[in-house]
Amino acid sequence: MKKILIEVPTWLGDCVMTTPAIENIIATYPNVKITIFGAFVSTAIFEEHPNVKAIVLDESKKSSSRLKWIWNKTKELGEFDAAITFRRTFFSKLFIWFTKAQTKGYYKRYTKETIHQAIRYNDFVNKTFDLTTEPQELKIYFEPFKYDKPTLGINPGASYGSAKRWYPEKFAKVAQELSDKYEIVIFGGPAEVDMANDIEAELQKSNVASENIAGKTSIKELCQKIAGIDLLITGDSGPMHVAAAFKVPTVAIFGPTKDKETSQWMNPQGVIVKREMECSPCMKRTCPLKHHECMKLLEAEDVLNSITS
Repeated sequence: MKKILIEVPTWLGDCVMTTPAIENIIATYPNVKITIFGAFVSTAIFEEHPNVKAIVLDESKKSSSRLKWIWNKTKELGEFDAAITFRRTFFSKLFIWFTKAQTKGYYKRYTKETIHQAIRYNDFVNKTFDLTTEPQELKIYFEPFKYDKPTLGINPGASYGSAKRWYPEKFAKVAQELSDKYEIVIFGGPAEVDMANDIEAELQKSNVASENIAGKTSIKELCQKIAGIDLLITGDSGPMHVAAAFKVPTVAIFGPTKDKETSQWMNPQGVIVKREMECSPCMKRTCPLKHHECMKLLEAEDVLNSITS
């Protein structure tokens, strides 16, 4: 197996959870050259991967004919020993089907049991390549940023939808209580800038300084900055999984999503804070009952207690 084409998931967190499966492919075929295909955000974590020889962005949605774009791109990429996709969309299946490869793999769930997503991805790789591997640690090949002082990261965003988001004033209260021990950095993507600004404003009311880098970093810089912090307070999000890859002590706040499937993988320094609700996990982008109590009932004290306990 010399050349493999891999389409990765669109979301950053999902993509990070594929890395144990991808590392198992590499362990089986040590000299393999990998081409990564996918969205700008998710593919960026492979920029410095020693086995990744090319990163190709999926820009098919920009084309007047998405089908034609996919067809042309597969011809342009050439032949592979294997081509797989970790996505389940119609166009992803077409992309792999069009690709000239001896082995082709289309991601699917092999069990309805509640198992971690990292295991699901690894099961798919095992089935495709006839392997018997176990998923090991998450892996991102960036060097952590070195901070001058102990640093707390606050990551309020969750791209999936508002139902996953805790409240800026509560994040700020946690940061305020910990400000005597840590410098504070506020993380976030372009869609979370307003939330990050709200947290920064709340902290300023208490004369607590913070560095707000939401929307100001590349994916590489985001990963490096998260990798170097001493503690992360976060929602269920991509940066949460990045922190797991670097074993950063983390408090992950869960509400409507399944923590048994999408919590941090193999981070012994990670804890989950949540409220058990009859209506959760609903897996909805916005609260269908309009009360959002799975998040509203979580207080700053719950997070602070999880750190000290």
